Amino acid sequence: MRFILVGAILLSIAAAYYMYLPLPSTISEPWKLMFIDAMTRPIMHLSFLVHNLGLSHPFEFMKYTVSWTQMKGPQSSPTVRVTDTSFSGVQARVFESTPSGLEQHLKRGVVYFHGGGWALGSAKMQSYDMQCRTVAEELDAVVISVEYRLAPEAHFPDQYNDALQASKRILTAEVLALYSIDPERVAVSGDSAGGNLAAAVAQQIALDSSAPIKYKVQALIYPALQALDFNTPSNQQNGNIPVLYRSHMALYWLEYLGGNPRLVSSLLANNHTALNQGHKIAAAKAKINWTQLLPVAFQKNYKPLFPLQGDPKLLDELPGLLDVRAAPLLAEKEALKAVPPTYIMTCEHDVLRDDGLMYGRRLEEAGVAVTVDHYEDGFHGCMSFAFGPLQFSVGLRSFENYIRWLKENL
Repeated sequence: MRFILVGAILLSIAAAYYMYLPLPSTISEPWKLMFIDAMTRPIMHLSFLVHNLGLSHPFEFMKYTVSWTQMKGPQSSPTVRVTDTSFSGVQARVFESTPSGLEQHLKRGVVYFHGGGWALGSAKMQSYDMQCRTVAEELDAVVISVEYRLAPEAHFPDQYNDALQASKRILTAEVLALYSIDPERVAVSGDSAGGNLAAAVAQQIALDSSAPIKYKVQALIYPALQALDFNTPSNQQNGNIPVLYRSHMALYWLEYLGGNPRLVSSLLANNHTALNQGHKIAAAKAKINWTQLLPVAFQKNYKPLFPLQGDPKLLDELPGLLDVRAAPLLAEKEALKAVPPTYIMTCEHDVLRDDGLMYGRRLEEAGVAVTVDHYEDGFHGCMSFAFGPLQFSVGLRSFENYIRWLKENL
């Protein structure tokens, strides 16, 4: 009896540890978000336990869990034809609208890159499958969701190269004609790490004189755009807000850039951008100076963190930190001028909020038309909760507004 009582108490403590998380009252449906966090955080902890036991890479375990619970085959419906294919060797899932009673006509096209920290996620996940088929149906469009390679098997620039090569192949007269896509109405889009890839690819395609067909617009959903400052106001404000913790974002960046996960604490302390790191860092930091780029309302009372001394070897170990293909926010003004009209979704309770806001400001200064769609009750990943039993009101609102913008601008 005593053993059962002790066990019940321990289970209650564990349940309370995972279930209860203090959240701002302004966040959308906080108890529902606590429930989601209680389901995902133990998987993260178990993944690192498995890794520490030498049994598996933590992201491999998480990918296995996702594939076991969320993957869907290419299931067509009366209004959307779904197929799996590849473009220049890069796997993709294609969603083609098939409206009844209409003659063959040219459609909008959307090239989409899913999120997941360059290590997780898939076009075959139920949430992305539902999102893409709904966009195809609502826009009478063809949505191509790209399955770029993931860490730990792939590291930067592999994911970027996959995204770019797939884009170049899709943006050919041959492929666009195959899917009846209007070459003047193609968008590139993505969320989180996928927003990073979309922004980087949009810059490169815009600058590529050998690419006759360009993206008409880009739509970036809470994108990750830089890894030089982990102490922006949104990082300081939302470091412990699910579903993306500040320390986890640093870990995702390290995995993407091929760095040692033990460097997380150094990144979080901004040791890689200390004042003794040299002129390259100084020039890059000027492009992410949030005291100049963010409206005062978002700066709040937070202060920049500029350590006097840092680890000079960090930049040698992580050269991707200064590579615009990995950090599109660091692009020069001349490159920013070339990108198409832009939609950026940001959420108040998201560590990546300021990345999107700063990029919007830099694009506007370069003369690009920008729409920033900000959600005061939003959190990272909220648009993925526009469907199903765990639907959030902010998820549905953000998804509807995303589709509305594409309808009006693509």
